[in-house]
Amino acid sequence: MAAAAPGHDLLFLAHRIPYPPDKGEKIRAWHMLSALARTHRIHLGCFIDDPDDAAHLPVLASHCADVAAIRIDRRRQRLRALARLRPGRSLTAGYFADPRLAAWVRGKLAQGIDRAFVYCSSMAPYVMGVPGLHRVLDMVDVDSAKWAAYAGRTRFPARLIWAREARTLLALERRAAADFDHTLFVSDVERAAFAALAPEAAGRCIALDNGVDAQRFAPLPVPPSPYPPGGPVAVFTGTMDYRPNVDAVGWFVREVLPHLRARHPGLRFAIVGASPAPAVQRLAAPGQVIVTGRVADVRPYLAHAAVAVAPLDIARGIQNKVLEAMAMARPVVATAAAFAGLHAVAGADLLVADGAEAFGAAVSAVLDGRHPGLGAAGRAAVLRHHAWSATLARLPELLDPAGAAPLPEMQEIAS
Repeated sequence: MAAAAPGHDLLFLAHRIPYPPDKGEKIRAWHMLSALARTHRIHLGCFIDDPDDAAHLPVLASHCADVAAIRIDRRRQRLRALARLRPGRSLTAGYFADPRLAAWVRGKLAQGIDRAFVYCSSMAPYVMGVPGLHRVLDMVDVDSAKWAAYAGRTRFPARLIWAREARTLLALERRAAADFDHTLFVSDVERAAFAALAPEAAGRCIALDNGVDAQRFAPLPVPPSPYPPGGPVAVFTGTMDYRPNVDAVGWFVREVLPHLRARHPGLRFAIVGASPAPAVQRLAAPGQVIVTGRVADVRPYLAHAAVAVAPLDIARGIQNKVLEAMAMARPVVATAAAFAGLHAVAGADLLVADGAEAFGAAVSAVLDGRHPGLGAAGRAAVLRHHAWSATLARLPELLDPAGAAPLPEMQEIAS
């Protein structure tokens, strides 16, 4: 199946500006945009809800024929989503509904653009039902399942809100998957989960794995240490106002770290990532827990950590934090939820454990030197299965209308 001729116009919609690639959703979106920009003229429509991100628009402009970056205020957008709440409509869809972007999309379609790539199900309504438009949706993961998980772990009345969001968002996901030519997921685990929920769209669902820039995230050269002098460091990286990350580090500090420090008295836990929520900031403790906030480069923090941990209870898709740590040949200890979808061997390429006792024992085993080859094995697994050049190789083909009919051999890409 031939890809589109270079220079073919493509509408690319993303719920957040896909640059800089410093968090999970932006990493995947940026690499997809970069890959498609080699074969298409990109017309990018997105939102900016972090004022600092506006400084990166020139980078996007250098890759795109046109950029419409709509600035929104998070608090105001949440209030508007509540005001727009209607029976059957999700809060997520209301948050990302904007008449300015809708007008821009209509204008682009009026110019004759006949192909669209949509990143995140919440952006799908902008092009749903448009006749003659070949559409690919990257749902990434089953976002509605995350809200369902929240509902199962939250007390009344918040439980009702999250349960409603799970139902209404799943309904949108199903409508979008039925409307689009192809729907992508970050792993075959996520693809299969959605296919079970939406069997009518299963034949058009494709797993397209996450990757990692293994040249940028490499074990050498080793940068200077960003940590103050002291004992070994266990590190967690991620956006620290994202609830699953907040819950993960809180659990690790409360349930695992005290037992680890009893065995390894000098051990410190570094929480590295932007926008630490108040609950995360309160975890900081001199000589024990480091909360960095936003850092210019996460790599030094990984390079000088004795172990990277991913103690996630709720995790959808493939975790970039795990891929990056493995690419830097750091030993990784992850929960089963954080391991799901990853093409690696538990016990050989990284350690997988659930529950405070088992997770702590796995971290302790790494600190004791009982897994000396774990980091190297992890990097080798990433190089084999999670290089962006391999995972995105066939992405441009999916934007070719000639490939609209689902093909059995395309049910999984770069697995």
